[in-house]
Amino acid sequence: MTTTTPTVHTLDALNAMECEDFVAALGEVFEYAPWVAESAWRQRPFRSVEALHRAMVGAVLGSPREQAVRFLCGHPELSAQAVRAGTLTSDSQREQQSADLGGLAEEQAAQLVALNQAYRARHGFPFIACVRHYTRAGLFAELASRTGRDTEVEFAEALRQVGFISGLRLAQRVRAGEAQPA
Repeated sequence: MTTTTPTVHTLDALNAMECEDFVAALGEVFEYAPWVAESAWRQRPFRSVEALHRAMVGAVLGSPREQAVRFLCGHPELSAQAVRAGTLTSDSQREQQSADLGGLAEEQAAQLVALNQAYRARHGFPFIACVRHYTRAGLFAELASRTGRDTEVEFAEALRQVGFISGLRLAQRVRAGEAQPA
């Protein structure tokens, strides 16, 4: 899979967009959840990229528990196989490649599968971490450590991590200020 670089929009341009265009521009910021961008669109205009991000995170945090769990379940597990096969979204592919998960030895890849399975069995949703905040070894340690946590604590942590991930993704897609002439 070839990863594509997201198109960068100005905040002013986003504020002026119709819902369909806004969702097309930002719908991938939250993994497989364009409803988050649609919900945020209703709160325009945004005075800052941070305000836009707060509105998007607020849509997730304000959703019913069942919807939030489905949302978390839409996130991919950390996976050497998926990175190698290129089956992740462009954003997830770039993020997991940044930790060189595709370069894991087979034994480490199998260990990652086992850790993911244990985590999901305990909590009911996949392990979510802002990969760019960790080393590869740090990801393994975090996954092992967080598996043993209380599910309510871990649910909150997974949503917090989504906030970090989406903040970085949004920063790649939006810049403050007015549109510059071509």
